[in-house]
Amino acid sequence: MQDDRKDVDGSLLGELNGVEPSPGGKKDNVKWQKPRLSRKALMKCCLVKWIIASTAPQGPGRHVNQLDSSDSDLELSTVRHQPEGLDQLQAQTKFTKKELQSLYRGFKNECPSGLVDEETFKTIYSQFFPQGDATTYAHFLFNAFDIDRNGSIRFEDFVIGLSVLLRGTVNEKLNWAFNLYDINKDGYITKEEMLAIMKSIYDMMGRYTYPIVRDDAPFEHVEKFFQKMDRNRDGVVTIDEFIETCQKDENIMNSMQLFENVI
Repeated sequence: MQDDRKDVDGSLLGELNGVEPSPGGKKDNVKWQKPRLSRKALMKCCLVKWIIASTAPQGPGRHVNQLDSSDSDLELSTVRHQPEGLDQLQAQTKFTKKELQSLYRGFKNECPSGLVDEETFKTIYSQFFPQGDATTYAHFLFNAFDIDRNGSIRFEDFVIGLSVLLRGTVNEKLNWAFNLYDINKDGYITKEEMLAIMKSIYDMMGRYTYPIVRDDAPFEHVEKFFQKMDRNRDGVVTIDEFIETCQKDENIMNSMQLFENVI
């Protein structure tokens, strides 16, 4: 049987004192590289797979996970209904017009109202992480996308966020990550907030995590995080402390690739 485990330490920023593990226990000392703007890379995203799956042909034996290796699903025929301001969205994101059309078609199929609510988000992550409990992480991620805090996500908010996560610059991704960790949106990350996010990711990964992690791993991760980030030792991390430390730490930059494993 094929092993579908994800090679991830369970965090968005990885271990702060080493490179993330690879199968067989080997460590690959590879520097962080900007993700290639390819359809194959795009299809690794759980949120993209969810909406594209609703428009993809469903033949015998067709399974949503098989979308990983298919570049053709984004090559859809002309879409009849396009979102208003498609050109504006193309300017605001790093998606092509054809990709935006494809994403919009799937989005409208799954959410005819044009809005995604939190329960839908939880359903998405339960589908892609069946070995764990994705409820709490989906809640935090939903709040990060729900910029205006009205309890729903518009297509525009959705694709702008995806563009940052999948194709953004290092600085853009770090800003987005800070917003995710800053649960109450007060401009600071506390240990309690970081620990809540870490626990939710470990809970979601469940038995998919490789290698198996210890129960105290989230706590240890947070302690290492604050030891490096909280430079003035005031018990909180500011956006400036966060970005400056991340940009100077090669191990953190290596682990930024883990965004793709849980988004």
